[in-house]
Amino acid sequence: MARQSLSRYLPWLSTAPLALLGWLLSPWASALFGVLFVLGWMDFQQTKQAVRRNYPLTGRLRYALEYIRPELRQYFLENDEEKLPFSRNQRAMVYARSKVENDKRGFGSIKDMYSPGTEWITHSLQPVQPDPSTFRVRVGEGQCSQAYDLSLFNISGMSFGALSPNAVKALNRGAALGGFAHDTGEGSISSHHREHGGDLIWQIASGYFGCRTPDGHFDPERFAQQAQSPQVKMIEVKLSQGAKPGHGGVLPKAKVSPEIAEARGVPMGQDCVSPARHSAFSNPIELLSFVTQLRQLSGGKPVGIKLCVGHPAEWFSIVKAMMATGQTPDFIVVDGAEGGTGAAPIEFADHVGMPLRDGLRLVHNSLVGAGLRDRIKIGASGKVISAFDIARCLALGADWCNSARGFMFALGCIQSRSCHTDHCPTGVATQDPVRQRAIVVTDKAERVFYFHANTLHALADLVGAAGLNRPGDITPHHLMVRHAHGNAKSLAASVETLAAGALLSSEKTAIAAETLPSPFAEFWPSSSAHHWGLSTA
Repeated sequence: MARQSLSRYLPWLSTAPLALLGWLLSPWASALFGVLFVLGWMDFQQTKQAVRRNYPLTGRLRYALEYIRPELRQYFLENDEEKLPFSRNQRAMVYARSKVENDKRGFGSIKDMYSPGTEWITHSLQPVQPDPSTFRVRVGEGQCSQAYDLSLFNISGMSFGALSPNAVKALNRGAALGGFAHDTGEGSISSHHREHGGDLIWQIASGYFGCRTPDGHFDPERFAQQAQSPQVKMIEVKLSQGAKPGHGGVLPKAKVSPEIAEARGVPMGQDCVSPARHSAFSNPIELLSFVTQLRQLSGGKPVGIKLCVGHPAEWFSIVKAMMATGQTPDFIVVDGAEGGTGAAPIEFADHVGMPLRDGLRLVHNSLVGAGLRDRIKIGASGKVISAFDIARCLALGADWCNSARGFMFALGCIQSRSCHTDHCPTGVATQDPVRQRAIVVTDKAERVFYFHANTLHALADLVGAAGLNRPGDITPHHLMVRHAHGNAKSLAASVETLAAGALLSSEKTAIAAETLPSPFAEFWPSSSAHHWGLSTA
């Protein structure tokens, strides 16, 4: 046993005689083996890593292989349909469409059409050919003096600071070329957003970056100055995001550059804190008053909210506040828990927040049941990357879709999953000036433009194949889903549907409330417009 136990030291100890022997042959060989012996001696003496201490020199191989494991898996081991988080086929589709290359596939589908969860759109024997240039939705009509015709596919919120300056410039230039919108993310409007003049959706989060007082509260005057810029088309109040709902964030002071400090309105030399909750309102009614205030301060531009749905009762509280006050946002963006581009704690990324399809259907049903759906547009974000993803969201109740990682792929992202390290290999998610030079703005802007255009062309083909003239005509009846038992049903038969005005009726009688589907029956009667969540009365 002792001989076997000592054998693990042989690769290291053998470098000593090889260093002596190498001196007779070549000084370079002797130096090489001498360095290896010293490295082994350092491994043997160190106290931090047990593998290196027990296996001097050879133990380093374990850490080297672990370091390149993601690349080995992605390039050589995973199959083309393994969606963790995006499959090779999904990424290849974006790359092809952004480069205007052949995005077709030969020799048939590689999907198992009979596995549970398989989805397809029902085609028509009388297909048509819609015009993708008409795929827009008017947001704010009725209560805004500056309603906005929004594309059905836009860039989701990604902050300058999380993305590099060149990435922001390329995204905004692409949006300007294609006539679609670029969400700023909570990091506010930087000079890089303004350089190419693309339409902006200004996101206001709990840190009130770009419109904050020195102590971090909302500043109406600073907001009005920025919001009245012609480039700002809509304002989005972010309550939570899919990647880490209910969690704040900190940008360490070491990463707060002069450009970031200027854009966010924060001082240099201090951590940039995003609180977990807003200070401008404390209950659903105050939230709607805040939305109304922003609409007035912006000069009548559409104002909405973005959230990843958490407890249904809290969302119901917002709906009840709308019913009680008559005040409504112009739009609601539903973010799914599968979304996320930057850093998030593992527990939050994996186990907090409602996935997009569930949250989207809940929000749509709530507004239909409350008689508010025609006043409010709904956007969807969270792993939306293909025309079919858009079609599915529209069938579930969305009016348009946003994509973050899809447009990152268009910029050249290779899914290295190193966004949180500042070591992004393609220069997309880094502030390293050497790394970010990999993004050539004019070239990547064209790829952003073509990805958007070709995705909408693909959506037009899908909608036309279903015999529909507009994407808005897609309903749950146009999609089929295979269930675990093997049978396929329409999406309409697979999801709950609330009748128009059903929640208005339930307010009048307890019997009507009991007939509501889940989770309305459990949480709607006891939710309150005056505070978040369930009533304590």
